[in-house]
Amino acid sequence: MGKGTITVHHVRAVLRGAERRGIDTVPLLQAAGIPPLLLGDDRARVTPVQFALLFRALYRATQDEFLGLGSAPSRPGTFAMMCCASLGCRDLGGAMRRGIAFYRLFPGGPDLALTTDGPEAVFAVRGDLGGRDEDRFLTECLLIISHRLCSWLVGRRIPLLRASFGYPPPAHKDEYPSLFGCPVRFGQTRTEAVFDARWLTAPLVRDEAALEQMLRRSPFELLSRRAYGTTVAEQVHRDLGRALLASPRLPSLYETASRLALSPATLRRRLQHEGTSFQQLKDAVRRDAAIAGLAEGREPIAELAARLGFSEDTSFHRAFRRWTGTTPGAYRLGQ
Repeated sequence: MGKGTITVHHVRAVLRGAERRGIDTVPLLQAAGIPPLLLGDDRARVTPVQFALLFRALYRATQDEFLGLGSAPSRPGTFAMMCCASLGCRDLGGAMRRGIAFYRLFPGGPDLALTTDGPEAVFAVRGDLGGRDEDRFLTECLLIISHRLCSWLVGRRIPLLRASFGYPPPAHKDEYPSLFGCPVRFGQTRTEAVFDARWLTAPLVRDEAALEQMLRRSPFELLSRRAYGTTVAEQVHRDLGRALLASPRLPSLYETASRLALSPATLRRRLQHEGTSFQQLKDAVRRDAAIAGLAEGREPIAELAARLGFSEDTSFHRAFRRWTGTTPGAYRLGQ
């Protein structure tokens, strides 16, 4: 939703369907190691492992592949059968059209569409899923999973030219470019992903054995966040993350610019153009590492702080509260 942490917005959103069904979500959160109190702070984040555990728990509790977020349930096994049906096609275009036709067989299923506009292919999620997906979580999942399934089918990542969303930008809008690996636009007429139409003629390279293996990890493998490296910010984030694994001291802007074959001024300018800064990326790398360390629960907080480059526990506590709205101790005790 990768190694980066996930905004609490997605945690709240994925719980909506179960809450509407009257399912007690507190035990599900606790089983995933997510402190329920985190849901009250917009700055809070969770690890991909925690989110995947919650997703699986909700899947079991709702017995619905759409987790209660669609206008009608999708029985377990539906996605697998759609994949089996699509696998028999000769090329990607045929597989996509067959998958869309498959879901149209079910009353209340998602309204998906594939069209071409000159050199561009457009995959769209139309409608509002019965008005039950107010957070647009299921809508965005359909877009992400469809794109990544298509890439899996042809054995190569299909670059998206752009992604558009038929609603205003959310508070976590800055995460979308790295999530989709392309420019994003909000407030558009519909929600869609656009790619080069030549991909529609790409042959499928997967067989039933590969599909069976993929389905064991699906949809979590397809949904897990990808770092596509298509922006300077992603390249810097990856460089800083690798550096932190080796040493508490993160490289300076000048050192990072040199590794990327850029001048420091050019690096600053490009990061600013992408809506971030070198300091924000350093904070994000340390924040994600801190949350992951606390979630694992084995490392003493003082040792974790030192490993992340903090000379004093108090400075780590202040930084963690600024990042997440809570303290390291409260985060760990709440799990």
